[in-house]
Amino acid sequence: MDRLKIGILGCANIAKKSLLPALISPHSKFIVEGIASRSKNKSMELASDYNCEAYEGYDSLITKGNIDVVYIPLPNALHFEWIMKALDNGIHVLAEKSLSCSLSETVQITNKAREKKLAVVENFQFRFHSQLKYISDLVKDNVIGELRSVRSSFGFPPFDEKENIRYKKELGGGALFDAGAYPVKISQIFLGENISVQAAKLHFDNRYDVDTWGGAFLSEDNSSIFSEIAFGFDNFYQCNLELWGSKGKIVAERIFTAPPGFQPTISFETTEKKETKLLPADNHFINMLNYLHELILSGSFEKEHKQNLNQSRLLEEIKELAKK
Repeated sequence: MDRLKIGILGCANIAKKSLLPALISPHSKFIVEGIASRSKNKSMELASDYNCEAYEGYDSLITKGNIDVVYIPLPNALHFEWIMKALDNGIHVLAEKSLSCSLSETVQITNKAREKKLAVVENFQFRFHSQLKYISDLVKDNVIGELRSVRSSFGFPPFDEKENIRYKKELGGGALFDAGAYPVKISQIFLGENISVQAAKLHFDNRYDVDTWGGAFLSEDNSSIFSEIAFGFDNFYQCNLELWGSKGKIVAERIFTAPPGFQPTISFETTEKKETKLLPADNHFINMLNYLHELILSGSFEKEHKQNLNQSRLLEEIKELAKK
């Protein structure tokens, strides 16, 4: 097995709680080479837990870390700078969503990645949970007939700490780039990439000058199939998916954030029967890392590049339509 050296930019919670444990899991295909932070003390503290190098400053890891791939869980507004620096240094990229703050930035990232023949993967780990394959197989097997619509909601109550980066406009905060990115992504999984935003609404909180909740209506360009999405972080918790077809429907209540050890429940209903299925627990972080490893070794990155561009385009369409 060709293990790849990976570096981590920053000490974000998702890195500490989810990615790093997955990276050192049994049979991991990665070696954690280093962790960088603006604070040497922070990087040293976290690096000591994972027996790797501590770097002061992100640039030191990018230029001196001798890594194959970098994981970037920084605030959205910092993604573009550090993704481009990584690509310029011949390093593959795994970045948290949203990949960038504008379609223009994503185009530049994609052009650079294509030029350098490098992978850029936006970390929607839910893509790799076995429950999504189970649901997709139900659709492919025509269990609910022809797909008519997709409905998805992802939102949660306000964060306690008002200094949270999600409330910082200058750091690329706001609900659309955070919670909204998920239902936008899953709309493409079931409707394909040839979709457009027909209507959108964003609610802005004047205290922070960022959007705190919203929604959108997306439609497939060459058919009548559509997707209705809602999102926010000033909401009652929702993390669901509903697929409505000509003969039935499928409902998942923990589609985006099923943690390791959690057994998701999938309900599907037709005119003949109504059934609830308890699925096995899975670890979508480990599955995502296995996919990333295979992708890098394959050298075939265009599918991810196109997905990145399409995701960014749809987010920009939502922003622009919400202004009208």
